[in-house]
Amino acid sequence: MKKATKLDKPLVIKLLASSFEKNRSVNYIVRQDDKRKERIKSLMNYSFEVCYRFGEVYISDNRQACALVLYPDKKKSTLWLDLKLIFSAIGVAGISEAMEREKLIKAKQPLIPFYYLWFIGVDPLYQHKGIGTKLLYELIADAKAQNRSVLLETSTLENLPWYEKAGFKVYDELRLSYTLYFLSHQ
Repeated sequence: MKKATKLDKPLVIKLLASSFEKNRSVNYIVRQDDKRKERIKSLMNYSFEVCYRFGEVYISDNRQACALVLYPDKKKSTLWLDLKLIFSAIGVAGISEAMEREKLIKAKQPLIPFYYLWFIGVDPLYQHKGIGTKLLYELIADAKAQNRSVLLETSTLENLPWYEKAGFKVYDELRLSYTLYFLSHQ
């Protein structure tokens, strides 16, 4: 894996938007209308920018997978990005629901510094070929080198065995209109 640059941004957004198009958690956040796919891209654009500033953006060596990592302890205000996200992805009517969801998620995260794996995605044409697994193990090694635990959430029940095989453990759940599973790797 390598660190992505700003030149990789369109590819990262494309990979993540296609990987998360049917994801319950992503679709809970983005406004559901005829622009839903564009709104998912806007969410991924926002996430890229936040991680590029306060974490890392990685891309696999074959450019078929990527990951967004955030260091919550280093994150600062992103008011301008937040406003763009509201108008391009969430919609004004969804602000309170999105803020409440974020508050509930943060309440389940530890107060110590950690490696937050916000998104990991593989081009749908190349899924189930070991590309995401290789990237996940590289991310775990990177976190270990930084002496940080890896935390993530997933709303995709089918992904739990994949994460558990890599050493993650479910430490909590959050029930919304779907279940969000919280996992950690020490």
